[in-house]
Amino acid sequence: MTRRSLQASAKGISKAEAALIRNSLTQQGLAGELGISRQPVTKFFQGKAVDRYIFVTICEKLNLNWEEIVKPSSFPEEEQSASISQIQSLVHNVREKVHDSIQRRCGVMRVLDMEQPIRLDTIYTHVNIWERITGRRRLDIAEIVRDFDPTKFNCFNLGSLEQPRLPALEAVERYDKLMIFGKPGTGKTIFLKWLAFLCNLGEYRGDRVPIFIALKDFAQAKEQPTLLEYITEQFEDCGVAVPNAGLTLLTQGKTIVLLDGLDQVRDADYNRVLQDICSFTTRFYANSFVITCRVAAQNYIFEQFTEVEIADFDEQQITEFVIKWFQDKEAIKAEYFLHKLRENQSLKALATNPLLLTFLCLIFAARADFIFNTSAIYQEALDILLKQWDNQRHIQRDGIYQHISVKQTGELLSQIARNSWSKGEYFFKKEAVEQQIQEYIYSLYDDNKNLDVLEIDSEAIIKFIQAQNGLLVERTRGIYSFSHISFQKYLATNTNSL
Repeated sequence: MTRRSLQASAKGISKAEAALIRNSLTQQGLAGELGISRQPVTKFFQGKAVDRYIFVTICEKLNLNWEEIVKPSSFPEEEQSASISQIQSLVHNVREKVHDSIQRRCGVMRVLDMEQPIRLDTIYTHVNIWERITGRRRLDIAEIVRDFDPTKFNCFNLGSLEQPRLPALEAVERYDKLMIFGKPGTGKTIFLKWLAFLCNLGEYRGDRVPIFIALKDFAQAKEQPTLLEYITEQFEDCGVAVPNAGLTLLTQGKTIVLLDGLDQVRDADYNRVLQDICSFTTRFYANSFVITCRVAAQNYIFEQFTEVEIADFDEQQITEFVIKWFQDKEAIKAEYFLHKLRENQSLKALATNPLLLTFLCLIFAARADFIFNTSAIYQEALDILLKQWDNQRHIQRDGIYQHISVKQTGELLSQIARNSWSKGEYFFKKEAVEQQIQEYIYSLYDDNKNLDVLEIDSEAIIKFIQAQNGLLVERTRGIYSFSHISFQKYLATNTNSL
């Protein structure tokens, strides 16, 4: 038997045969759907050794847990060769070597106009997740507006739209392969850095080595390394001298791999990165994996992963963040800041987004009050979401972005806002938005010289706006609103602001 092969147990074969029948498949048909030859499928059902990747893929196709199908004695020799004490020693050695790198890369945060980095442990506020992706629920507008009250704080998570929250750390503990979606600025990267930081200190999974990878950097690395090669290079840069340390740790399931920002990968690299993630997470199945991505930024489904969405801040989280931001020496300022937010529900609604809450804290720290034109706040917040947030992190988005400028995106959003605000509508169907997009695009051109632009898919533009700046949000399947009512009103009534 080869080093990376597995065998099915007699009981496992029986389960697999039953699954074939349930799925109306033959062995030949299963091989065809998997795009492989008949031989490994036949060997699988005969209980013979099969390549691990193919073994796991067959089980996933049949909706089976491969760990319940495999013959215990068939685990690869490479998993049996190293003693427990040797592996523990290797984990300890590598953790010591990568400690400073993780601390430097993940132990601080600096965004927007912050003049210097802040230690993450002094500011981090625990985030929650929704176990159901908001835009995948099936509710019609009549059901939503029945309990909707636009005057209430966080009105888009009340009534029929409300769903329970789960601490994000609990979700990571519950699911060893987790995909976290989220709107721009909701704290996806900060959460991954916090996980790496905790693991680095031994406060979370101290028996594993944290591996933090910004997928944008990985995708653009010279010579296009695989994830295994990229991790090996990271370890070597940190002074890890043990040969094949990364391969050994990954094979033994002794890492927590954090892959940040799938939405930031350029189109030219996207398929390559997806394929590498799939093969990597399948091969090294025993590790924990967390991937982050903006909502609506990708349609690919990682079959092994549970998908969740990072939730907006609630009042308790806003309060905790503000108190930590101003800290004990400015406790009075923190309380005054919270008081001013309570007085202005529109600004308080913006504070449910951690990035915009940081922006509000920066304003208050500089001026010590909100006694100035709130329109200026909305305008700057829009600027942050439309261009500043991506620009600061040197993220260049392609595809639709190449055809629609930031200014045109703002104009389009203003048109949608005016049309809906004039009718008193807070929710609108996708078809209505697509119609307005088509009308706007055609209005830009008075001839047929730019047919490539005129033929842009309206649905793709909606997804682009949702992923790129989060100003439009799919509240339920096919039904949209603006992320905040204050943005909708501002865009509708300030036609010359963008």
